[in-house]
Amino acid sequence: MSEVEAATEAKRIAAEARDRARFEEEALALADQVYRVARRLVGSREEAEDLVQETYARAFRSWRSFTPGTNMRAWLLRILTNLNVDRGRRIQRTPQTQPLEETDYYLANKLASTAGEEALEQEQVVERLSQDSVVTALSEISPQFREVVVLVDIGDFTYADAAQILDVPIGTVMSRLHRGRRALKQKLAEEALT
Repeated sequence: MSEVEAATEAKRIAAEARDRARFEEEALALADQVYRVARRLVGSREEAEDLVQETYARAFRSWRSFTPGTNMRAWLLRILTNLNVDRGRRIQRTPQTQPLEETDYYLANKLASTAGEEALEQEQVVERLSQDSVVTALSEISPQFREVVVLVDIGDFTYADAAQILDVPIGTVMSRLHRGRRALKQKLAEEALT
């Protein structure tokens, strides 16, 4: 590289450094405004701070794509908005976890209330329930739920296999299985208490 080329390269690097410093100063001067918009978009202060941090990280990574002389506030808010939309999509894609309901512990709660506050052991529950009572309780639940419980829980079929056997969607199998198990728990709890 000749001296002329080296000097030209040095000038280019210095000019780029000045442009970047100017860009960062202008962008950081708008931080309060960006935060106020972020705070309105999300539910908590912490989420807003995270969103602003991501916005500035992305802006500083792609600062060369900003056209000097245009509206930097609008450019930053577009980045913020896009990140918030991406965040919303991520939240939608994550499976929702549901807390256990009172009915999920129906048998244990009923046995505990009749036996006092003594600790429940699995053997106590098994002693109260015979195989005949399980079969009886299973026969008392709705046939559409019984079929799924028998296939998945007793027959060890996968959801996909059960769906194919019953000629229903997998989601229907999962829904019926959940409802069938809940009905079976209640029947067995009633049997255990008598």
